[in-house]
Amino acid sequence: MSVTFELQADPRSDLGKGASRRLRRAGKVPAILYGGSQEPVPLSLDQMDLINQMKNEAIYSHVLTLKIGDRTESAVLRDIQRHPFKPTLVHLDFLRVSADRKLRAHIPLHFLNEETCKGVKQQGGVISRTLIEVEISCLPKDLPEFIAIDLADLSVGENIHLSQIALPPGVELVAHTAADSEHDAIVVSVHHGHGEEPASEEEVVES
Repeated sequence: MSVTFELQADPRSDLGKGASRRLRRAGKVPAILYGGSQEPVPLSLDQMDLINQMKNEAIYSHVLTLKIGDRTESAVLRDIQRHPFKPTLVHLDFLRVSADRKLRAHIPLHFLNEETCKGVKQQGGVISRTLIEVEISCLPKDLPEFIAIDLADLSVGENIHLSQIALPPGVELVAHTAADSEHDAIVVSVHHGHGEEPASEEEVVES
């Protein structure tokens, strides 16, 4: 992981909905750090700093360094609550991580070669993404920034399932195991565009 993220956080003792509203009016975001064998710690972070750092999608899939006073904590973003119509953050959940303990995280999917995909470029199909992220389990050192899926050879009518994703070493999918085909969801597929009929064999030969 080449990118690092450091977030300045302050402990807070004033709790409750009223206290949270006052924090937000002051440009702060209430948060909680929990997990491990330690007690949960209520925190506050700077709204603008968070918004700027979250412009990089890698922040959602990296182990972050929380600077709390004179100490630091390693954590991942577990949950984000956003305002329903304002571009602001309402609350954050951070989960502590330990180097020797597996963690769960939602990792974005990056689809490669969409424009040159066989089903799109040669067969006039349309790509349909069912999932844009997956939940994985791994040690912090193995946490990937994203998972790439190559669509170059995907034809019209074909799908890529969870079980077909090439995972980095040490990474496992939470929603699918080899013995659990029931949850082997479709991740992405290529289908004919609306109103288009599949070409007949004669049309394929003539073309």
